Amino acid sequence: MDAGPDRYDVVVVGAGPAGAAAALAARRAGATVLLLDRQAFPRDKPCGDGIAPHALDVARGLGVPDLAAGYAPVTSLRLVGPGGGAVARRHARPAYTIPRLVFDHRLVSAAVAAGAVLREHAVRRVEDRGTHVELDGEIRAGAVVGADGAYSLVRKALGHAPNAPGHLALAIRGYAPAPDLPPEQRIVTTPAGWPAYAWAFPIGDGRANIGYGEVLRGRPLSRAYLLDRLAALLPDVDTASATGLRAHHLPLSTHRPPPAGGRLLLAGDALSLINPFTGEGIFYAVLSGALAGAAATTATPTAHYRAALRARLGRHLRHSRAAAALSQRRWIVDAAVRAADRDQRVFDALIELGLGDGRLTPHALTSIARAALA
Repeated sequence: MDAGPDRYDVVVVGAGPAGAAAALAARRAGATVLLLDRQAFPRDKPCGDGIAPHALDVARGLGVPDLAAGYAPVTSLRLVGPGGGAVARRHARPAYTIPRLVFDHRLVSAAVAAGAVLREHAVRRVEDRGTHVELDGEIRAGAVVGADGAYSLVRKALGHAPNAPGHLALAIRGYAPAPDLPPEQRIVTTPAGWPAYAWAFPIGDGRANIGYGEVLRGRPLSRAYLLDRLAALLPDVDTASATGLRAHHLPLSTHRPPPAGGRLLLAGDALSLINPFTGEGIFYAVLSGALAGAAATTATPTAHYRAALRARLGRHLRHSRAAAALSQRRWIVDAAVRAADRDQRVFDALIELGLGDGRLTPHALTSIARAALA
């Protein structure tokens, strides 16, 4: 006799940081959780590997205190503006560079240790039946969290298309030998292809995560073009010896679909939660996943999730969108770099806005305006 579909309170599609955080939050609420991913772990994921302390704060709240174990903190950031000016200052709180091969595996392992069931499975069909959700006719869920990336199937099931050019970036990432790089994160912006930048984030093992990204504007960007820009902006890094070079799309938060509908919720890249100011997405992923996982265990998941996102990130996302609009003007970015070089408080505000859940503070805006007029 057919035993019927597997039944779980919550099914999470995608086991990256957003999905693993959702599973952890749902388990903490006492739900049965199935975590699905098309790949087995550990697996690589193209990314800058920069982990802000804000993401680690959320993980600690989910009962995972040691995600950064074994990795040295990166205490400072150097930012080069499109006009060539630079600022190099210490972070108020250190960041980390942790390869996603390690970071994602640690987080998903914590979800499994908390009682989530992890299964390698590529979901092909998601159907919200009103009282429950069915996946591929094999799995039944009380609610589904879509944490399945920029081209999310769950997002498609909600009727929303992927981000279009203008709200989508393309980046290439690799690992280069960099034993002599100082222990600082480096971001080098460029007026060519603006907004665009290269980065070099030392890992602490003699390598650095390096990459180049650019907002898509309707014209294709070739692999050769991306690599040429990378080499030009990081002349002191042996980019020719880089390994693991992979390109990936970044759906920017300047265009987000509704976060949920019925019993389907979106988190992380599936919700286009990539900071348009910096390209950072891990903090957003872990936080939105945690909020989605908790909401999925309630009787009204959509209402709970919308309210939680609005309370936690609503104002910040409005400010980051404003910052992205302002940064379309290169002279404003150059003024921001000059202001941050003069004033630690401006630097800290920009870091909070770009890596965490900060806002455009009145002091920062006034300082940037003064720098622009000087």
